[in-house]
Amino acid sequence: MATPRLEINLRKIKENAHFLAHTLGSLGINVTGVTKAVCGHPDIAKAILEGGVKELADSRISNITRMRLAGIECPISMIRSPLLSQINLIVRHCETSYNTEIAVIEKLGAAARILQTTHNVILMVDMGDLREGITPKDLNSFILKMRDIPGISLMGIGTNFACLSGLPPSIEIMNEFSLLADLTEGETATTFKRISGGNSANLPWAIHACSKGRTNDLRIGEAILLGVEPVSGEKIEGLHTDAFVLIAEVIESKIKPITTDHPLIAAGYLGKENISSITRSILGLGNQDTDPEGLEFPDGINFSGVTSDHIVVIEKETSSYEVGSEIHLRLNYSALARAMSAPDILKSFSFSQ
Repeated sequence: MATPRLEINLRKIKENAHFLAHTLGSLGINVTGVTKAVCGHPDIAKAILEGGVKELADSRISNITRMRLAGIECPISMIRSPLLSQINLIVRHCETSYNTEIAVIEKLGAAARILQTTHNVILMVDMGDLREGITPKDLNSFILKMRDIPGISLMGIGTNFACLSGLPPSIEIMNEFSLLADLTEGETATTFKRISGGNSANLPWAIHACSKGRTNDLRIGEAILLGVEPVSGEKIEGLHTDAFVLIAEVIESKIKPITTDHPLIAAGYLGKENISSITRSILGLGNQDTDPEGLEFPDGINFSGVTSDHIVVIEKETSSYEVGSEIHLRLNYSALARAMSAPDILKSFSFSQ
């Protein structure tokens, strides 16, 4: 089969989705399945829905349009603040969007009125991750400004963790978020239907905290796809971690000196080993295809360097990989997202055991 390719096991994705939907559902928390890392691929989206997840979310309108054209009719949310240039498409294809700017919400309302519909808005609150969000002290005044915009319905509030600053969702912060929801409802005479408390990084808190407070929704992508918790990278018990495997082909394998007599100026060289020569193999993919720092190599193989379309690996023993051999690589979220969007990586699907 052609390489490089991603081998994608839809059964394992479905089972991960089912486990999380059932586990969190028993705790009163809805799962919104996030498809942005897989470019909204319809087959993967359908596997997530078949696992019991009832709604999806993505950050790119092109991904959402792709799912709609494939016949996916469940509610889909835009989880990145909408681009003004895409407002009409977002209102047409998304029941809900996550927002932080009044000017954007006004445009959403205007587009909704033209389409004779009502668009749901969830306001993102920055609880310390320092990416998107309204500051808690400004939330009341923001709601009072936007609550009467025609064509808009305020559905609730959301927050995010462990994306930009790496701030984990501690029990204390989650309690603060619930308290903020209570105070805001009381002070603005508003009722929130949706309190979206974060993403896959929230799973340890959600599963182990005694009280979930007001949180009734989590936006889950990485845990469904890769079976790991984003902050630690550790496996989540009960989930598959091998639903995606990247297959790379060896295009060169030679014993070479560890150093050169010439100045080392080539991009990707990472340093010297304590031996004079070593087996170096080159894989036929590179920075254009994935995030090499997010790859996990088989035992006995170490990453050495990367260029745009070559990954160099080293072995301290005689190479067991001939030219044309395939090497199986595991991926983290960053590597998966880049590989799914790379046009030269074949996506191969199965529903096997």
